Amino acid sequence: MDDVVLRGPLIADGTGASAYRADVGIKDGVISSIGESISATRSIDADGLVLAPGFIDMHSHSDLRILAEPDHLAKVSQGVTTEVLGQDGLSYAPVNDEVLATLRGQLAGWNDDPPGFDWNWRSVGQYLDRLDQGIAVNAAYLVPQGTLRMLAVGWEDRPATDAEMLVMKNKLAKSLVEGAFGMSSGLTYTPGMYADTSELVQLCEVVGNYGGFYSPHHRSYGAGALEAYAEMVDVSKRSGCPLHLAHATMNFPVNKGKAPELLALLDDAIAGGADISLDTYPYLPGATYLSALLPSWATEGGPDSALARLSDVDTRERIREEIEETGSDGCHGVPVDWDSIEINGVRNDRNAHLVGASVYASALRLGRAPADLYFDVLVDERMGTSCLMHVGHEENVQAIMKHPAHTGGSDGLLVGDRPHPRAWGTFPRYFARYVRELGVLSLEECVEHLTGRAAKRLRLTDRGLVREGYAADLVLFDASTIADTATFDEPRQQAAGIPYVFCNGVTVIDDGTATGSLPGHSLRSRP
Repeated sequence: MDDVVLRGPLIADGTGASAYRADVGIKDGVISSIGESISATRSIDADGLVLAPGFIDMHSHSDLRILAEPDHLAKVSQGVTTEVLGQDGLSYAPVNDEVLATLRGQLAGWNDDPPGFDWNWRSVGQYLDRLDQGIAVNAAYLVPQGTLRMLAVGWEDRPATDAEMLVMKNKLAKSLVEGAFGMSSGLTYTPGMYADTSELVQLCEVVGNYGGFYSPHHRSYGAGALEAYAEMVDVSKRSGCPLHLAHATMNFPVNKGKAPELLALLDDAIAGGADISLDTYPYLPGATYLSALLPSWATEGGPDSALARLSDVDTRERIREEIEETGSDGCHGVPVDWDSIEINGVRNDRNAHLVGASVYASALRLGRAPADLYFDVLVDERMGTSCLMHVGHEENVQAIMKHPAHTGGSDGLLVGDRPHPRAWGTFPRYFARYVRELGVLSLEECVEHLTGRAAKRLRLTDRGLVREGYAADLVLFDASTIADTATFDEPRQQAAGIPYVFCNGVTVIDDGTATGSLPGHSLRSRP
């Protein structure tokens, strides 16, 4: 007798094939049977619901919150059962004590720095062991290239020496053996952005040799975006490493309507034999930490050096000139529009009045120059501030999500006063807006993008499909009511229309309510 039987759902199995009806049995954490007349201890009436594999978040920033709040309601409530951590070239393994201390401050705007938190790991393997102590969903990890550079080179803007390259390669190889699925980069973030193309190729050769993939946040999503994408394709070709483009968008006014040019570049490469995939989130604004807008030279040496520069009048003016007039590399080569930059998270209560407004609006209200307000906030917050960037284009979002290499990623930050709602709403929003409302994707196509296709990139042979013998990572939803309820004003809202979610056969959402169960664990690659 099975543990659970799901009676009569419409099964979208993750392959893109037409949905069909059948009962599904779950036993000992796996899909034990698909058919009729299945006996089980518990029976769930799934008539009128769609059964899909659990959604795979290919770009997640839950690295700390999944440990600090392991019930992980933001993700389980929207049907996510696996997420990929270690994104954008900056995360917390592998590290030493010095690098970890720096990262805790640098990434506070992304992940917070929880008081009393137990940082009892240093290697990737130890971090994955920590995840195995109890989490609500499964988690895969990418080795962050910026963190590797901190360990080997520090914060200097220069090419790595042969000896430093050897350190990075060895730490990368060790991390891949310990279970990482590949490597990420954040090439608009310091110090990862100091790496030249040759350095990236050498590291990707290691990744490819261990069967992993490279997931870069490339050098520009604004001016020079196509050139930045082309560089990543070149890295993949030269290294032989599969490429997965993180949050593959075309943003800022300079790229309005240019998604077809990006897709033509990728199609040409794929036709030539390149192994390329990508992920996107179904929203127009992006999110990052506020200091990311600074030019790279202003942050060389680390956060303390950057804060010292921001306190110097002449240096501050030089930074202002680059940000506002010429376009800094941190702001994707585009002169900043302060009205498009919205502060959405601060650490100090005295700055709470800035949250939810653009830098321009707050500066106008306070009778200050926007750049001066920006600099003073960074100094007062010691760089630990997050922001929304209202720079996206709907036509680009729709064009890219229809591409056959597309998967879904929330890129969601879970901390801050008003985090981007994509952290709670990405996956139901795909179905509510782009399947039901606009018809950009069919139901079966959308499920495939968010499940089977992502599992294929991760080389998971037992997840991502509704198939006998596969792990029972499953979501039941109502196709007519599934919707994101998270908004920019109230971002921490549970999705509608998702009554049941199973991770490894255990209900984490049961009749719309979180159970608090922690059946997830780390997923480890097999080089």
